[in-house]
Amino acid sequence: MTIRESLEAWERDYLSPYAARSVNSKGRMKPEEQCDIRPVFQRDRDRIIHCRAFRRLKDKTQVFLTPEGDQYRTRLTHTLEVSQNARTIAKALKLNEELVEAIALGHDLGHTPFGHAGERALNRICPLGFVHSEQSVRTVDRLEKHGAGLNLTFEVRDGIRNHQTIGKPHTLEGKVVRLSDKIAYIHHDMDDAVRGGILQESDVPKEIQEVIGSTTGERLDHFIHDIVTASMGKNDICMSGPVETAMKKMRKFMFDHVYENPQAKSEESKAEMLMETLYTYYMKHVDSLPEEYINLLSEGEQKERVVCDYVGAMSDRYAISVYEEIFIPKSWTI
Repeated sequence: MTIRESLEAWERDYLSPYAARSVNSKGRMKPEEQCDIRPVFQRDRDRIIHCRAFRRLKDKTQVFLTPEGDQYRTRLTHTLEVSQNARTIAKALKLNEELVEAIALGHDLGHTPFGHAGERALNRICPLGFVHSEQSVRTVDRLEKHGAGLNLTFEVRDGIRNHQTIGKPHTLEGKVVRLSDKIAYIHHDMDDAVRGGILQESDVPKEIQEVIGSTTGERLDHFIHDIVTASMGKNDICMSGPVETAMKKMRKFMFDHVYENPQAKSEESKAEMLMETLYTYYMKHVDSLPEEYINLLSEGEQKERVVCDYVGAMSDRYAISVYEEIFIPKSWTI
């Protein structure tokens, strides 16, 4: 028996009857030989961690554009917090932690620079539309490894595609990540807003505090415990009624006071303009795209989608650098 087979046997004997098991995966788009050490979801997790799109997350905005200070969240730290929350829940419920981690680490790989401002800009200007969850799947299927993709399992790709509120994951592990994403950003975006002087903990309405706590730490702890308790022994991932209601109210509070706050979002119109300008430029100058994107065009990919692939994959800093290179006059030298 190989190490992989012994780990698959452990999953069979230990995990919840509702958990996804590596040996029962629906497989990959392109069949490949099994690893003798790692089950399939562990391999997917490893592939995501080593891919280029994952590294770029370190310089992509979470909520606050170019904040002063080095303690604010980025898209990468958000991803790690989602993963940590999801693994805690999965461990308690005896679900497949490696599947949960792979989905969590991959869920935002297709996110744009400048957070949702960049996504809005590309969705508005591109006639094909742009949704970061679908772009995350396209990233792992088509864009990584210079067009070869990561060839991930169905279960990981499904969880990535369905991590947003409207998504309906096919596995409990995907449902765990879907909820973990929400509780992560509610927690850390509130923490960053307090750090930035936009809010104080006391601003959270009393009716919310009475249910889920009066600090960011208390709320996160309450969310996780409630999900575990409400989901234990069930073929579903859910919250209790009062906590789910409080979470929705807290999310609305965050939209009203942070996500749509002019003080926090004052630079977003500039970011959107920059993204639209880069998109328009590369639509007119496709020959300026890197070779791997030109190869996509030669393989029949739509020009609008490939330009979105390139511009949407940029980090904040690189997008600004490219914009300056193209549009900002340089000092004349002999």
